[in-house]
Amino acid sequence: MRGSAPVRAGAGSGCGERRGAPATQAVFAFPAGFIMITPAFELTQDPDFLTVKIRVPYARASEFDIYFEGEDFKFYAKPYFLRLTLPGRIVEDGREKASYNTDEGTFTIQLPKEIPGQYFEGLDMLTSLLAPKKSRSAKPLVEEMDTAASAELSEENEEEFDWEMEQIPYEESPPPLQHPYGFGNLRSGVFQRLQDELSDVIDIKDPDQTPAEERRRRRLAAEAAKFEPDHYLADFFEDEAIKHLLKYKPWWIDAHKKMTALQGESHQEHDSPAFVVFSEEEREQMRKFTNKSFLLDKRSRRHVYLGLIDILLAYCYEIRVNEGDKNVESSWNIRKLSATLCWLESFSSIHDVLVSFGRRVLCYPLYRHFELVTRAFSDTVVILQLGKAAVLKCLLDIHKIFMESDPAYILNDLFITDYCIWIQKVKSKKLAALCESLQKSTLSKSHVGLELEELEAAAVLVQEEEKALKAAGTVSKQQLLCSESETSDSEESSSTSSSETEGSDSDEQESSTSEDGEINSFQGTLQEERTAPLIDCNGLRQGTAALAMEVGDGKSKVSLQSTTPPGKLIEELEMQIQSAMRLSEQPEGLATAGCISQEQEENPVPEPDRFSEDAAGKGNFLEVSPKPNPLLFLCSTNEDED
Repeated sequence: MRGSAPVRAGAGSGCGERRGAPATQAVFAFPAGFIMITPAFELTQDPDFLTVKIRVPYARASEFDIYFEGEDFKFYAKPYFLRLTLPGRIVEDGREKASYNTDEGTFTIQLPKEIPGQYFEGLDMLTSLLAPKKSRSAKPLVEEMDTAASAELSEENEEEFDWEMEQIPYEESPPPLQHPYGFGNLRSGVFQRLQDELSDVIDIKDPDQTPAEERRRRRLAAEAAKFEPDHYLADFFEDEAIKHLLKYKPWWIDAHKKMTALQGESHQEHDSPAFVVFSEEEREQMRKFTNKSFLLDKRSRRHVYLGLIDILLAYCYEIRVNEGDKNVESSWNIRKLSATLCWLESFSSIHDVLVSFGRRVLCYPLYRHFELVTRAFSDTVVILQLGKAAVLKCLLDIHKIFMESDPAYILNDLFITDYCIWIQKVKSKKLAALCESLQKSTLSKSHVGLELEELEAAAVLVQEEEKALKAAGTVSKQQLLCSESETSDSEESSSTSSSETEGSDSDEQESSTSEDGEINSFQGTLQEERTAPLIDCNGLRQGTAALAMEVGDGKSKVSLQSTTPPGKLIEELEMQIQSAMRLSEQPEGLATAGCISQEQEENPVPEPDRFSEDAAGKGNFLEVSPKPNPLLFLCSTNEDED
């Protein structure tokens, strides 16, 4: 195997060979109309060798050509062609090896390093490796022709000058009212052609006519209008879901731990490709990118680095709140939280990037907690510490998310695709310096300008007052319960004493019941006479004397008024008693007397005017006193007989 000229392996190769070519140049002749296919490949290394693994299914293993020298490597096996510009130099010294696996259809080629132990950086940066080697010729790009020949040609083409032509004063035309945006501020006029998709991708209207200062002013006003204190305080106090999200560990946490542990053991720095692994899908993404160079001045490069931090912050938030899963809101979260993507913002400092990201996290997404801002900040630092391979892996994931979201793919054309190509060519030292500057930056709640500390202090005071009122209400409720229990105890004691009193009274009443039995039965007979007039045996109404009772100050005064003499009154009473006794012997009268007697037993307390007639009534009735008295009768007044 020769490294100074195309190496022919196998017989009957369809490739052309130039053995007389210079050592620094390899020439491959391809048939007319031949279409080259870039094969899938992978590069690994150890201290002494660079290993290139190329997958070429359906290729003829007996016909392949390999060329390598210095930083150049070329491989051809019809219809595959691979050209790589390596990050380090390789050499042919007899230790090179090549093998072919027929089952997998892969070539494995081991190439010795020119300097043993040298570390080749960026072997995973496939787009950069596929880029053609830059021309190192000092030949000027514009070559001046022979002076005599050019003068002769100019004289032949020179026309006669019109000295009488009309003169028009020069007026400087104003520049077009377009303001650049996109990666490195290299694009403009894009949204003039995409007005329909504009509102679904970015928040700013008419970006081609809006300068950067006006974009920033509108962005700050929109964020201030969108901020909701109630939403923020709800997430601040009810933070169970937030604490759960903060415990999530994305893939870069484990990779960073492995890198730190290995650095502690060997005391040497290692590049992140040892800890960051690209999937085959991600490798295919890199192979599809078209390599290109970017002409960036110092100011544009600063904007690109700061925009990278802004995009990574939004991506870290999205990965954490969804715990690594993708959903329909993933594209919205990333572009909404990044002012670079949503407002085409061009930042001037790292602090401005952090403040913008913090404000947008507290205004737009579902979870609005400041701890998520600080955690995304620390995650971004970890990614930058892992190196450009970790950054590229994140950018490829963002590219895929936007590609699957319509119309967010426009942001791939404006930003993400160029970032994926550019990051592969960035020097690791510059990325490490950016990471160090980010680590030194700080962000507090007072920086975001939303009065978060004042809101939290006011909410805490309100909460303490509510707790105090609640505690006071609990104490008063306990006091009320105690007073009620004391009242019930006193009522029980009083009921006990009253029951004892009632027991003694009931004994007395039982003794007096036997004595007053006859009187009560007699009163029952008299109660019947209250409702019916006194009738003698001949059916004639008898004249009765009026017996009046006056009650005052708890004393009863009884006055008997009669127009008849006392002796005659006694006789009349005897006659009335006898007639009442005859009436009581009848069933109806007996029932009436029994009911009246039972009513008196149930209601011993007199009811005033119970049997009194209306104002036009002819008689007044005497109420029975609480204590039965046989001397109190019902007497009717003298009424006019019809």
